[in-house]
Formats: sequence, C-alpha cells, structure tokens
Amino acid sequence: MRMMALMKVILCLWLTVTGVSASYVPQEMNKTIQNLLQHYKIPLVERFNGNPVFPKDGMDGNVEMKMIFMHGVLETYEDLIGHMLKQLPTASPPPGSSQDKPASPGTSNDDGAPVKADVRSKLMYILEKIQFLKTHRYQEQEKLLHRLQNLKKIQMDNRTVQSKALWELPQLFEKASSLADNTMRRRRRRQARNRMHLKA
Repeated sequence: MRMMALMKVILCLWLTVTGVSASYVPQEMNKTIQNLLQHYKIPLVERFNGNPVFPKDGMDGNVEMKMIFMHGVLETYEDLIGHMLKQLPTASPPPGSSQDKPASPGTSNDDGAPVKADVRSKLMYILEKIQFLKTHRYQEQEKLLHRLQNLKKIQMDNRTVQSKALWELPQLFEKASSLADNTMRRRRRRQARNRMHLKA
C-alpha cells in the first residue's frame, strides 16, 4: 500500500514537472496503469535514470511534425503492449501432473493464473485505449506513414523504375525545394512577429 501511494505521488510530481495535463487521461486508465506498474516493477533509480524510452525532442517542430511523431509513439506502444501480452505465460500444467485434474469451482489450477488474467485484462484495456486514439485522431498521419512505407518498396534494380524516376525528378525536385522555401519564409515571418510582440 505504501509503495502504491509513493508511486501515485511520483506520478503526480512527474506530471507537474513535465507540464503534462492529465485531463485527457481517464481516471480508470490512470488507475489501471498504476496497477500494472505494481506488476512491472523496476527500481526507482532505473525509472528516473534520465533516459526516457521516447525522447522529448521528438515533440520539437510544428504541429504536423508533432502529430506524425505522436502517431509513431502510439504505434510503438501498440506493438510493445502486444509483445507484453505475448510474454505472459499461459497456465498449462505438465501432462500427467496432479494439476491435470479439473479444478473445483472457485479454485484455479495455477496459483498465478488469477494474477496473469488480471494483468492481461489490464493490458488489453490500455491497448484498446491506444488503438482508439490512434484510429480516430491520427487517420491522416496513418495514411502518410503508409505512403512513406510504400516508398521503401520501390524496385531499385528495375530499369523501368530507374528511368521513370529520373524523368519525374525535375518536377519533384522543384516541389521539394518550393515547399522547403515556403516553410522557411513562414518561419521567418513568425519569428519577426514574435520579436515585434516582445518589443511592444
């Protein structure tokens, strides 16, 4: 109980220090995460070793860049929790053991089975929350990343692809240069406006 209370205090302090608003995190989700942390225990010195799993500089840049990065974060969490679910052992007693006998009502053949089932259900709950957010709020980023992944499938050894790519290069190079130039101009105008506001 004392460890649970300590984890709640640390979590609140972390949210305060990092400036994170928990208004979008449902109370049930927050409680579920705290319960899961009791199962996935690590020393506090490791939890706060200054090396976060997801680097904070990924949130630098404009809104579009942040959205793309956060889509990647959600997708990584989706894969990670899926992996954690696969790591949970299944209750399968060895053949011929006394545990093969049917359990009486209200009992379990595996002393750890209720705990495993509880962890599994909590992970599934978190996974559903992540998938819902990713599916309903990051649809455009999903499409963009799929298009980027398709670029990796281009047949580099195909002579037709090589020739057509060279043919398309001038138009695409022009678009890429124009986009970068326009972005730079908008950034400079925004910086100039900010300086004027500071002088006012």
